[in-house]
Parts: sequence; structure tokens; C-alpha cells
Amino acid sequence: MKKSRSVSHDICRKTLLSLACIAAGLAPAFLASIATHPVSAQAVPQNAAPAAPQDVAGTWQASVRFPGASHDVRMVVKIAKTGQAYSAALYNADQGTPPLTFTSVTWQGTDVKISGSVMTIEGKLSPDGKTIDGTLSAGPNPVQVSFARATPDTEWAIPEPPKAMAADANPSLDVATIKPSDPSHQGKGFGFQGTHFRTFNTNLNDLIAFAYGLHSKQILGAPDWFGTELYDIDGVPDVPGRPNLKQMGVMVQKLLADRCALKFHHETRELPVYAITVANGGSKMTKTTAQPNDQQGFFFRGLGDLVVRNMDMKDFASWMQSGVMDKPVVDQTGLKDRYDFTLKWTPDDSQFQQFRGAVPMTPPKTDDPNAPPSLYTAVQEQIGLKIEATKAPDDVIVIDHVEKPSAN
Repeated sequence: MKKSRSVSHDICRKTLLSLACIAAGLAPAFLASIATHPVSAQAVPQNAAPAAPQDVAGTWQASVRFPGASHDVRMVVKIAKTGQAYSAALYNADQGTPPLTFTSVTWQGTDVKISGSVMTIEGKLSPDGKTIDGTLSAGPNPVQVSFARATPDTEWAIPEPPKAMAADANPSLDVATIKPSDPSHQGKGFGFQGTHFRTFNTNLNDLIAFAYGLHSKQILGAPDWFGTELYDIDGVPDVPGRPNLKQMGVMVQKLLADRCALKFHHETRELPVYAITVANGGSKMTKTTAQPNDQQGFFFRGLGDLVVRNMDMKDFASWMQSGVMDKPVVDQTGLKDRYDFTLKWTPDDSQFQQFRGAVPMTPPKTDDPNAPPSLYTAVQEQIGLKIEATKAPDDVIVIDHVEKPSAN
């Protein structure tokens, strides 16, 4: 069990980045963090030009303030036209992250809709073709947005993605600051802004889970404040380049040892877990057409509204463990392929506990006849799997010594 868990550590760390999207309508953390969605190899050309003054093809940009965010996000949407078909991609003008590609662009009269699995933009094209006013939806809380058509003189520059850190680098966080989180700052996340690695509203359970790829139930002997006291971290790696997820975990491991005097040892314990198996009737998932080295996707359009791309069942179990379930999750399906699927359910009180206290949690409407089913029913009906509570031996870490983060 320990071996199979260790190969999924990077996936567990990705989960925390992706699930930061839940906060503030999903989009701010998505745009500021490392992208975990599939990105098309053929992004919309950055020099896309309008075909006509009132054609939607062209470059559109807007500053968007999401609920709970402390600053605006500068978004650039580039729409290209090939024959009668449109394609679009969204760029973050403040971050050198890969573009978010949309799956469809429709334009009828003045109505414009740009849709994707993560985000949808709907609005009205002005008579002069210079603005699109409407809403941007990347979760349960749409925000008002006004996109202006950019000209070569007004178009915002798109930052180049930072170069990757050397694969054999063993980085640390140089001059990192750790401070109590601002209670008014909603959300939870890990990621990079420019050259800075930052976390916000993270507790010690989050940090250890991120660093070592564990569920909080696999952390034993921790003091009560582990799961309640929230901290923000800001540091710069001491090695040039953008680290990969494994290197990010190493940086946090070193930070915990240095600033929290963390010491622990490993044991194997029989734990309550959730086991994923194939339901009667077989899997209903679609095998992905993505290549093995293409990016994976695990992102929420709202709590209980999940999109999965290019993922095998071991990875899926690890992602569910890190962000959704209240116990470790193990894969017992025997399935080896990678899949694309969506899953929609009504969360219960046991789910998304990692984000309670940092993300506004709306109680499910139990009296709504149109509400999605529970997770356990949804996985059987929608993707042909089962999730059942059981017990299994698993790796745990036992805290031998830890202190609250030392002053900066």
C-alpha cells in the first residue's frame, strides 16, 4: 500500500491547487495557480484580428473582480475565425500560465456565448462591436463582466510562461514569510504568482498533506491547532525556474522542518478508507483520447460538479482523497485505462471538510426534487463505479514533535 500511495503524491498535491478554484466562484485561484486543466496544443493565435467591425473575432479584455478577491484579474479572450467556425482561448495578463481553451463559441445577433468545461462567458455585443457586456461563470456565483475589443495599441501583453526548474534541482524556499491568514480572505490555495510560491488560508494538515501526499486522517498525533489555525506563506525558491509539483512538495517539507521543527515517523495502520470498485454492469466512463503525457484535469465548476480529464483510477482516488472525502481513498477497480468523465452530486456534510472555514459552504437543498443524487448514487448511475466504506492497511505519519510556525 505504501508504494502505491507514494507514486500518487504529485497527484495529491495537484488536487489542492485545483480545489482552490472552489473559492470565490472558482476562477481567481485557477488563474493564479498552476493550471491543472487540459490545454490544447493549438491555442488561439495571439494576433487574432476581427473579420469585420461587428464580428466577434478578435481580442477582448476585461479586469474582473471576483467575490472575496482582493484585486482584479486581467483577462484576455482571443477569438479566431476559420471559415464559419470560431475558436477561443482565455489568457491571464498578470500570470504566465497556459491558456484556458473553450469548447464552443456561438454568436447570434447580439448574443455571444463562449463555453468550456471550466468557464462560460455570456453577453451582448454592442451595436458598434466594441464591447461585450454580460456575465462570467466559473462556479456557482457568476460575476458581471464587460469585455472591450482591444486594438494593437491597447492590447495587454501576455506574459511568457516561466521556464521550468531543472529536473534534478532540490530547491528550498528562500526568505519565506509565514503569517496568520486574514479572516476576510476567502478561499484556500497553493500556487505561484510570478516568482513567488504562495499559500493562503492553509493549516498544518493542509501543508503536510500537500508536502507528503496524504489525507489528514493519515496524520496521527497532531495537536488540535493543526486543523484550525490558518496561515499564509510567501517565499521564492532558491533555484531559478518554476518548480514541478514534486519540487514544490520538497520546498514545503523543508519549510515545515525549519520553521515548525516538524519531526515524525512512518507506520502502517489499518484505517477506515473508501474503496472504489466497478459497479454491477461495468464502467460507463469514456476512455480518453489524450496522450499519456498530456495534462490531466480535475476541476470543480461548483461543489459537487466535477470534471475529470485524462485520469486513471489510482489518480482519481488520490484526487478525491485530497480534496473531497473525509477518509483516505483506495482504488480497487483493477482498471488501467485513463478516462474523461463528469460527475455531479449533492455533497453531504462529510465532504469537502478540508475547505470548511476557508470556503463558504452552502448547505445542500435536501427538499429540492431536482437536486443531484448523493455521491454514492451518482458514481454508480453516471460512471459505473462504487464507493464504499471499508478498512485497509495504509501508510501514516506519526507526529513526534511540532511547533507553531516561528516568527518571520
